[in-house]
Amino acid sequence: MNQKRSFHFIKAFNFFVYGAIAVYSTFFAIYLQSIGMSTMEIGTLMAGGPVVSIIANPLWGFLSDRLRNIRRSLIIMLMGSMLIMQLVFLFESYTIIYTSMLFFFFFQMPLFSQTNSLILNSIEGTGLNFGAFRLFGSLGWALMAVSAGPVIGQIGIERLWIIYTVMMLISLGFAFTLPKGEVKGAAPAGKVNYRSMFVNRTFLLFLIIGLVISIPNSMNTTFISLYIKEMGGEASLIGWSAFWSSIFEIPIFLLLDRYLKKNAKTMVLCLIVISTLFALRWFLMSHADSAEQIIYIQVLHCLTFGGYYYIGTQLTVLLVPAEFRASGQAVYALTWGGLSGIAAGLVGGWVFEQSGPQTMYQLGCVLAAVGIVGFTLLYVKLRRSVKTNKDMSLSA
Repeated sequence: MNQKRSFHFIKAFNFFVYGAIAVYSTFFAIYLQSIGMSTMEIGTLMAGGPVVSIIANPLWGFLSDRLRNIRRSLIIMLMGSMLIMQLVFLFESYTIIYTSMLFFFFFQMPLFSQTNSLILNSIEGTGLNFGAFRLFGSLGWALMAVSAGPVIGQIGIERLWIIYTVMMLISLGFAFTLPKGEVKGAAPAGKVNYRSMFVNRTFLLFLIIGLVISIPNSMNTTFISLYIKEMGGEASLIGWSAFWSSIFEIPIFLLLDRYLKKNAKTMVLCLIVISTLFALRWFLMSHADSAEQIIYIQVLHCLTFGGYYYIGTQLTVLLVPAEFRASGQAVYALTWGGLSGIAAGLVGGWVFEQSGPQTMYQLGCVLAAVGIVGFTLLYVKLRRSVKTNKDMSLSA
């Protein structure tokens, strides 16, 4: 398989795997509600994923680095998540659903971080940019979510499993065509201490602040479909919400590919701006009066989540040694979609049920403000360290 063809397969895989997860992510909460689960029960169930990811993300990252074969890890994760999800759709017993979902999350949660690592390793030294590949994920997410809405409206939410399974089978087929995704010219991971990942204090502070920023984003991902439904929105409108939230990520990724300077100070400055937009987004969501307004506000997703996701991935590449890239991306994903998701599912579900979605989004606005302060302080720290290094070089 020549390299150019292999890159086409990576793009196709990204399109379908993101599309499959979009179908699950956009409509699964509605499915659970249709079989009698309350908002709090749905939140508690979805919080199980982040709990499992505390183990799953680092473990799959370690295995990928150790085996130097990310493709094999992705194939196992896809097969595991697809097969276990059949049990979830087959039974309506809460015990079986909760137990099955814990195993599902073990395979599903690390999918995106390991896909990112495969892309980054495969394009290293080629002059190609990460965003040119990741945009196919956004395209798949947008098109599959909006296409699934009318189909679900026709066949019923109880047949969600058909759409999800077909998408996963296509993703699995493309997974077998992927390159291994090993790091070019890096030493085997086992020869270096993994603690070297965390020597950089900037990386640690970035993870901690990102954890705060990501909690309201995870709350929005889990409960937005219920919010739209509460406002009178149909399944097709929920699909359009996912479409508009993702389709404009594509130009954002292309612009960042072209103009973003790959240094920590610039990236953290961009994260301050993104955190401010997050605060604006949650403020607007807390004051939405209709399902249609929610759809319009979702357009901000491309600037907030899209920008944060891209910059966070690149900052992790900058701060983590190459031989631990899969593990670094796994740790980044753990804070963004793992630890934050625990608070999002439990706290978000409780606030949604007790005080309503508007209060939940007001809480998100406060957390985004904390993120603005955190990244501002980190930026000041980086500026001082750059100035200190310049002064030392001049005195020498």
